[in-house]
Amino acid sequence: MCLHDHTSEALPPAGLSRRGILAGAAALAGISVASVAAQLGSAPAAHAAERPQAPNYPGRPTTPGAVVIEGGTIVDPLSGDAVADGVLVLDGGKVVAVGTRDATRKAVAAVAGRAQVLNAAGRWVVPGLVDVHVHAGALSDARLLLQGGVTSMRSGSSSFYQDVALAKLPTWAPGASPRMRPAGLFISPQLGDSVLADPDLAPLATLKNGITEASDLAYLTQVNLNRGAEVIKTRANPRAGLPEQDPRELVYNRDQLSAIVKAARGAGVLCHAYSADGIDGAVRAGVRSIEHGVFLSEKTIAEMARRGTFFTPTLDGISSMATSSNPILAARGREYTPILKAAVRAAHEAGVTVVAGTDSFGSDVTPLGTEVRLLTEAGLSPLEALRSATTHAARLLGWESKAGRFMPGAFADAVVVDADPLSDGTALEKVRTVVAQGTVVRNGL
Repeated sequence: MCLHDHTSEALPPAGLSRRGILAGAAALAGISVASVAAQLGSAPAAHAAERPQAPNYPGRPTTPGAVVIEGGTIVDPLSGDAVADGVLVLDGGKVVAVGTRDATRKAVAAVAGRAQVLNAAGRWVVPGLVDVHVHAGALSDARLLLQGGVTSMRSGSSSFYQDVALAKLPTWAPGASPRMRPAGLFISPQLGDSVLADPDLAPLATLKNGITEASDLAYLTQVNLNRGAEVIKTRANPRAGLPEQDPRELVYNRDQLSAIVKAARGAGVLCHAYSADGIDGAVRAGVRSIEHGVFLSEKTIAEMARRGTFFTPTLDGISSMATSSNPILAARGREYTPILKAAVRAAHEAGVTVVAGTDSFGSDVTPLGTEVRLLTEAGLSPLEALRSATTHAARLLGWESKAGRFMPGAFADAVVVDADPLSDGTALEKVRTVVAQGTVVRNGL
């Protein structure tokens, strides 16, 4: 959980244009014609979309074929309702119909003969899960996330814009990666080797005190946006997962964070924060969500509720430190876990929207179902915990009309689980089948 400095990976070639940067990031992410073909070898047939979506490329994006999931109990996280022996029809990368067999009969007939049919009898069907805090930098990372049911995610930053490249994949290779809101580079005083991710960052390498002045923070934020970042990640405190750092020290104050929020021009800012002062400053600066947030105060909870600030506690990342072989980290895990659980309960009771994020990094992937289970252990009901990984998370990412629920026209993402998520907080850990962007990427039926 944020043990990483995003500075250890191979460097892209120098002198890259924006198009070259994306290509270089794709190479770093392990994306190639061969690897994507291997990933999609068992995908249903696809057909060409109507319009190309890459300016200098002559080909056209592909659209997946039809999938019908029938016989399972289909869950609506928003209402908490469920349809027994329901049918979900996906086609062209979208939800076409959902409901009872009678209500979906015409839609099923329209795809008969070309749809992949999945029998989910005795199981539950939920919308694709949304992980709002992930550090994915390779195609292999994306595969692992998909296997756990994550079909949409928000990046928690990357080293060389790999997340920007991964975000392009679902359009061209449905099922190769979860849909993503990329963050680009971490807005932090020291970029390390990530300063080489873009020639426009070279001026920042000369700063004696690091990236701390409002004008420099705004400049780095703007470079991120220019390179395709859709959200911005910054910090108020150091990392808890590095024993040599004190997560209660202040890295950026309210004024510095306000400069980042202003420069983001409406792109949601997620802020890594632990200390009470750091969290409060970030909230009052106008960040969209607080990440980790262990020492969240009652005063700040009230302000978050008033502003509509989201809370991503990353419970697994914090609690897993307790088993670390490092005595400092183990002590932090033991101390922080009950404090964070109490903060989750208090925030939820005060009306703050809690969302599920694993802080997974690289191939060290925590299934989102585990985070959902921990949220129920912290005091959320199974339904509210389910919403934290579906409807609430989709709203944070600006996809409330497309993700988190089964609605005509919504993303063709679905997860089949072996237990009832409305009553069992462990249900999302029991993933059987995953459909991402209309492509079956895991099939245990």
